[in-house]
Amino acid sequence: MTISNRTASIDQHALSRSLRRLTDRTARDRNVPGVLLAVASDDGAVVVREVAGEASVDDRYVIASISKLFTTAIVRQLVDEHRLRLDDRVTDLLPELDLHGIHRHDGVDHTAELRVHHLLDQTSGLADYFDGGVQEQIRAGGDRAYSIADVVEIARNSEAGFAPGDRHGRRAAYSDTNFQLLTAVIEAATGVSYSTAVQRRVTVPLDLTDTEVFDGGDLRDILPVYEGAQRLSFPLALASERGAGGIISTLDDQLRFSRAFHGGELFAARDHRSATWNRVFPFVGYAAGTMRYGVPRWMSGRRAFPELIGHSGVTGSWLFHSAELGVHLAGTVNQGDSPARPYRLLPRIIGEVRRAQVEG
Repeated sequence: MTISNRTASIDQHALSRSLRRLTDRTARDRNVPGVLLAVASDDGAVVVREVAGEASVDDRYVIASISKLFTTAIVRQLVDEHRLRLDDRVTDLLPELDLHGIHRHDGVDHTAELRVHHLLDQTSGLADYFDGGVQEQIRAGGDRAYSIADVVEIARNSEAGFAPGDRHGRRAAYSDTNFQLLTAVIEAATGVSYSTAVQRRVTVPLDLTDTEVFDGGDLRDILPVYEGAQRLSFPLALASERGAGGIISTLDDQLRFSRAFHGGELFAARDHRSATWNRVFPFVGYAAGTMRYGVPRWMSGRRAFPELIGHSGVTGSWLFHSAELGVHLAGTVNQGDSPARPYRLLPRIIGEVRRAQVEG
């Protein structure tokens, strides 16, 4: 891992004070019941945790699509172990799963063309089962379980957005279906459940004692998620999300995971600068199972906004790393009413980190 020389100059007390003010202001925003926020340096010398509202620093929370980073880490491990190739056809890897017709676009069935890298890069074109009714049901206060076969059926009954892209990603669209399929690929390649694979390959080696794939049961010990003013209860759906969004964790475990993910502890480190980033949301690109968040120079003011690599979640969660500043950013607002909430907060956090560096 490369440690930024500027990291050592962070004034931890100044950063703590400014982030405490930021969390307090954020918790006063409409429909934000609680905020958890943490910043840590690459070398671990600086760790700041701040919470406000209905939250405490050790609370476990739904990390939602940050779970995709765990899935990505395991896929990359399997590639490093030569048990999987990015060019492998998905149908060859999942012969027992009925995938026929899952990818139809303009009357052509492209299912046989789907490769592992299409799923990782969000260039498959597959319809998103989560947007296909699951999300609206949860937001309406409903809950239901669904299997990988159910996910496939939802995608099969929906038109794909485009033909699968090539390795360089001509087109991209965010689809949770991609990571449900990658979850199935991991299970087929390892011969164990996704939950067991995460435990053996990530949580136990990194000593993430408060992180697990939610497998159903009681949500009372997990920080509640809201949709507007409504408190949601969705244990069946959360347990069904698995590698697409079913992991729960804490601030400390998230920071530890981020350092391992970006520092080469879990798989052979890759240089993100050589990646082809495909736009999936405003200011958000996607490549190799990760998001890149950046603000154009004309919007960032006097100083260019640093590239952030990681992931966010629909519950208002985020986990990003800035190689330029040498810091990891973790947190959640536990609010699903606007996926953009973390992206409005991140520039303010970066601003406070930079001010603390100047003060240091």
